[in-house]
Amino acid sequence: MRFLRTAAAAVAALAALAFPTTAHADPGDTIRLPVRQALAQLPIADEDRTGYDRSLFRHWIDEDKDGCNTRAEVLLEEAVVAPERSGRCTLTGGTWYSPYDNRTIEGPRGSDIDHLVPVAEVWDSGGNEWTPAERQAYANDLGDPRTLIAVSASSNRSKADQDPSTWMPPAKAYWCQYVTDWVAVKTRWRLAIDPTEAAGLSEDLGRCPDEEITVALAR
Repeated sequence: MRFLRTAAAAVAALAALAFPTTAHADPGDTIRLPVRQALAQLPIADEDRTGYDRSLFRHWIDEDKDGCNTRAEVLLEEAVVAPERSGRCTLTGGTWYSPYDNRTIEGPRGSDIDHLVPVAEVWDSGGNEWTPAERQAYANDLGDPRTLIAVSASSNRSKADQDPSTWMPPAKAYWCQYVTDWVAVKTRWRLAIDPTEAAGLSEDLGRCPDEEITVALAR
């Protein structure tokens, strides 16, 4: 019996090394772990939208002062065919792919820049306790390409502020990537999930590869 307890403790120690947790990590640390393990580490808490206002998440800013705000930076980064840039940062032409609905979008005006985890969901999941600077940082997060994504305006507005328990992208081939990225973004920003969201994500990821995710913690 003593041997079994010792062996179990050794296995648990090895598991902790193999699958690091965010509990003792610092902002800027990078962790790598299977997405189902990442989901299991997210805290579960009921959501609270008291006091929410979208203006509390200031965007779009021009953080590097190059003339292009966050929206334009995402469009430039994700373009399939690069747009022309003129003046300070006026974009014309170009082509984008919207993975939510498997559509090709011509011209920058047809695309919305979506917060994969909507700012209202962020507020509900712990962002109500953030500082204004932290909320602005999330709203303009260019440090992880999963946070902000160019998609068709129609799909973005269909999604609104819903989580994967009530809305999934029309393109079913994108579902696994979507829920994996959702968990990665919530991990990066140390956000909670509510019980219904947790159950939905667990079910969805159970049908997907247990992909290893790499996440640089933002806070």
